[in-house]
Amino acid sequence: MAKKVAFLQGNEAAAHGALYAGCRFFAGYPITPSTEVAEVMSAELPKVGGKFIQMEDEIGAMAALIGASLTGVKVLTSTSGPGLSLKQENIGYACITEVPSVIVNVMRGGPSTGMPTGPSQSDVMCAKWGTHGDHPAICLVPASVQEIFEETVRAFNLAEKYRTPVMIMPDEIVAHMRERIVFPEPGELEVVDRTAPSVPPEKYKPYDTSFGDVPPLAAFGSGYKFHVTGLNKMQDGFPTTKAEIVQAEEERQVRKVEANKADIMKWEEYLCDDAEIIVVAFGSTSRSARFAVNEARKNGIKAGLFRLITFWPFPEERLLEFSKKVKGFITPEMNLGMCTGVVKGCIEGNAPVLGIFRVDGEPINPGQILDKMKEVK
Repeated sequence: MAKKVAFLQGNEAAAHGALYAGCRFFAGYPITPSTEVAEVMSAELPKVGGKFIQMEDEIGAMAALIGASLTGVKVLTSTSGPGLSLKQENIGYACITEVPSVIVNVMRGGPSTGMPTGPSQSDVMCAKWGTHGDHPAICLVPASVQEIFEETVRAFNLAEKYRTPVMIMPDEIVAHMRERIVFPEPGELEVVDRTAPSVPPEKYKPYDTSFGDVPPLAAFGSGYKFHVTGLNKMQDGFPTTKAEIVQAEEERQVRKVEANKADIMKWEEYLCDDAEIIVVAFGSTSRSARFAVNEARKNGIKAGLFRLITFWPFPEERLLEFSKKVKGFITPEMNLGMCTGVVKGCIEGNAPVLGIFRVDGEPINPGQILDKMKEVK
């Protein structure tokens, strides 16, 4: 039997990916250019017994997400630019309380309201540094409509597996483009559910590290009672200021992601094996980069594309390996050098990194990348 095929917008694919992963709750607030995610979820969630709620603002939306997730369901919200800024306090709350949640943030121009209808790639630092304090960060940056669907499923898997918020950050071009998508059959893509407690309610502790760095999570309403707080806490969830407990607890939360980078990180290497110039790109910019690499090869330039699919954790070790054998890197991005700075930091000065930056609402085109290749000595 033939698989279902559709012509979908990226935002629509994100919503359908969430439904495939088992999402049954959405809370959000409409904002350009992510609104279509909410529109699809409002129509489709009731059909599968799910709940959709439009909150009064983005702060409330993230709070609702945390509460719903604690009842045991998979949850999603979507936003853009200023909405992500408003969500940050409660994203930090989800981090310290270790509540699985998925946030789709469609990147538009900024700061503040910036350019609501223009594309950008300037929110990637918010995914790691947007909230205060130390916390783990997982951020996915898909480059096609099909990939948005698949990476949304993976985002839910990672959120459930590691008890943490996960952000999906397509830029406006990827979110609003329409492409052919092939829907996977049920069971074709892996779907992960959070680990439930194996102990009776009277022995359950929500942050019991005897089960490892990611403790099992009970659902409110299932007979398990536990305390949830944004304060540093003990294994039973109640607050503490004991130095040794706080230190160990915060280190564990970061470690649960850092120690599993091999499972979380994902990237594509295209013609990199013999490349003398490697273009490091993500999202819609990587599509221009792929075209530029193909054109460069036709002209005898040994170029390759290193396409980020996971932005955080960042694939530092792999780029460090490449830096020891290439003449240089080119980092095109629709911001003023966020990815460029990260690349420079991880390659230890082994090769030059030449950035291409646009924040004018226009995409980076292949010609700009080809021209920059000529500057690599």
